Amino acid sequence: MPIPQIEYMSDSWKDGLFANKVVFCTGGAGTICSAQVRAMVRLGANACIVGRNVEKTESVAKDIATVRPGAKVIGVGAVDVRKVESLQDAVARCVKELGGIDFVIAGAAGNFLASINQLSANAFKSVIDIDVLGSYNTLKATIPYLVESAKKHRVDSETLNPSPLGTGGRIIFISATLHYKGSPYQAHVSVAKAGIDALSHSVAIEYGPLGVTSNIIAPGPIASTEGLDRLLPTDEKIAYVKSQPLGRVGSVRDIADATVYLFSNTGSYVSGQVLVVDGASWRTPGSAGKRTYPDFLLSGDAVQNVKGQKSKL
Repeated sequence: MPIPQIEYMSDSWKDGLFANKVVFCTGGAGTICSAQVRAMVRLGANACIVGRNVEKTESVAKDIATVRPGAKVIGVGAVDVRKVESLQDAVARCVKELGGIDFVIAGAAGNFLASINQLSANAFKSVIDIDVLGSYNTLKATIPYLVESAKKHRVDSETLNPSPLGTGGRIIFISATLHYKGSPYQAHVSVAKAGIDALSHSVAIEYGPLGVTSNIIAPGPIASTEGLDRLLPTDEKIAYVKSQPLGRVGSVRDIADATVYLFSNTGSYVSGQVLVVDGASWRTPGSAGKRTYPDFLLSGDAVQNVKGQKSKL
């Protein structure tokens, strides 16, 4: 049964908004990125999602394609974002089968909980390679097509009229808010996300003159995602949700709507920005659940019973 639209996209957007456009997404089989792509496809785009797991990536692609009759969604598995050649092959297939690339979502990421004492150099490097190098490789493999798309879809600088062909030539990097204040057990991810932020800003400056926009979406705590499940034990979730400024955690729909905003005409003059979608969560004192800071660090105890302590794409 198809996922109800209300779960992945609000009713604010008009049908056909991204007709005849193509979105390329790394990490596209993940909970957040698949919702972003699903919204784009529902609004007219075709898509190519890539990931490490072949079966999962192909299955999610087929599922996303059900949101709109005639939609084309390619799932390319066995892609390692740490290797630019792997991404280039996926991009080549996307362009061959779908005709080009207008939008890119760089969403592949790795995360796990570990203190600096627990964190080996290889583990640290693994997250940097997936997040930062993977984002850079995604950019390098797709930027020629984004430049081409931007040239076709530039906003008229005198009348401010959007191109009759719609928008294109835009990239979104998926980051986080962990590095804004610093987070225990997240040094590796904080460094990686800060690097992604800096990369996006550089893209906005260097490729802006060619019409390409580059922005970041920084999700806060999002329900039913691996990130929240890994970082917050089940028995602490109720108290955590209650502590949020809006009294709830976010949904994938919140992130998908932000994506549509940045990729549509509404985002035509938004570039080099970080769009934080977290309900003001990062501005609160926060907590480590039942662990009291800094006692849990001074104890020297290793993090125990944390779900999914492995890097994933």
